[in-house]
Amino acid sequence: MGSCYIAYRDVDEGDEYAKLIRRMNPPRVVIDNDASDNATVIRVVSSNMHGTLLEVVQVITDLNLIITKAYISSDCGWFMDVFNVTDQEGNKIRDKTIISQIQETLESDSYFFPAICNSVGVIPSKEHTSIELTGTDRPGLFSDITAVLTDLDCNVVNAEVWTHNARVAAVVHVTDNRTAEPIKDPARLSTIKRLLKNVLEGDSESEAAKTSVSMDLTHTERRLHQMMFDDRDYERVCVADDDQSSSTRPQVLALDCPERDYTVIILNSKDRPKLLFDTVCTLTDMKYVVFHGTVGTTSEGAYQEYYIRHVDGHPISSEAERQRVIQCLEAAIERRTSEGLELELRTEDRVGLLSDITRIFRENGLTIKRAEISTESGKAVDTFYVSDMSGSPVESKTVESIRTQIGETVLKVKKNSASPPRSPDESTNVGSLFTSFFKGHSFQIFRLIRSHF
Repeated sequence: MGSCYIAYRDVDEGDEYAKLIRRMNPPRVVIDNDASDNATVIRVVSSNMHGTLLEVVQVITDLNLIITKAYISSDCGWFMDVFNVTDQEGNKIRDKTIISQIQETLESDSYFFPAICNSVGVIPSKEHTSIELTGTDRPGLFSDITAVLTDLDCNVVNAEVWTHNARVAAVVHVTDNRTAEPIKDPARLSTIKRLLKNVLEGDSESEAAKTSVSMDLTHTERRLHQMMFDDRDYERVCVADDDQSSSTRPQVLALDCPERDYTVIILNSKDRPKLLFDTVCTLTDMKYVVFHGTVGTTSEGAYQEYYIRHVDGHPISSEAERQRVIQCLEAAIERRTSEGLELELRTEDRVGLLSDITRIFRENGLTIKRAEISTESGKAVDTFYVSDMSGSPVESKTVESIRTQIGETVLKVKKNSASPPRSPDESTNVGSLFTSFFKGHSFQIFRLIRSHF
């Protein structure tokens, strides 16, 4: 069978050809609760442009659904994929509202053809001002950032903070405390940027801090990946990892597949929510196209395999490029890894609450590794992943002291879910499964999906 080479283009507002192809061949979505005993099966068929796979995965993960298996097949301009999904409790999706939302969103032109400003999934927002921050991580940094925002009369309505490899990235959504409206005054925005940049730089300017302020709402998690990628967090600063941390790191291989002119990417890692989004997001933003692949999860962990080419139609062609892809995929998996103790805060929201909470963490010797901040109907719903300043586990007496200060009913301890590392033998077996899959199964997927339409 001959290969079909296509140089993919990014879809933007000006790509009228992409719009025409999609409208002539609108996406078709089938949601089936009978095909699997333990999952809801979502089948998607559409014309394929660079980024289509990411957009579909993004819809599923944004609804907090868990992808347990996936079969990916796209070639010659067509995208035909199958996803097995469950809710957070591992049950099939029975809620008709969610089922309808999945179908309507995936079949909508507006989702795949955003406004021209949407270079990274940006949607115009009149609700808040978005602040993006990157810099060198240090203990107490997020506490300092929230303190500055409180002093500037900014109310944090949503935020997400990631740290990885001594770097930090954050997307923070704020409103004016006095009006509850987005902050638009240029002079005030300039002051916010200047003061936050000073906080990020701290006592060292060896690695430049970056701040930006806009009136746009990005897809936060994709933007965080892009910010950390641009900040080159994938270049590891610690070569001498201890044996335990090395054994739990993701395993990534990039192999040649000359008979079909692909590069094969194999990943083994602990399983966690949104893992597929993180890897597909990174491949997409690095301008690689996934032509075929399979994803699976077991009690032991998660495995993924992708057959990729660059958007120019060529596989990876140099050892330097191969190592960069491996490093970037490792970083993509590690950024969202839930390190440290997980603490959940639920209480009435108020201006300065986040500043007070993070100050208490710092005063008790804790550093924030990752944070998800949100407000729902006037209530703060925040999740923090913390460790002590040295990176060690938090002592129970410290936790109890913090809960006493904040309120035992307000701050709860949630246990981290960690899977044991996969053994080398298990990794080899997974690779064998992938190889046998590609020898015929991915092409059967085309026939299987077509039979449903």
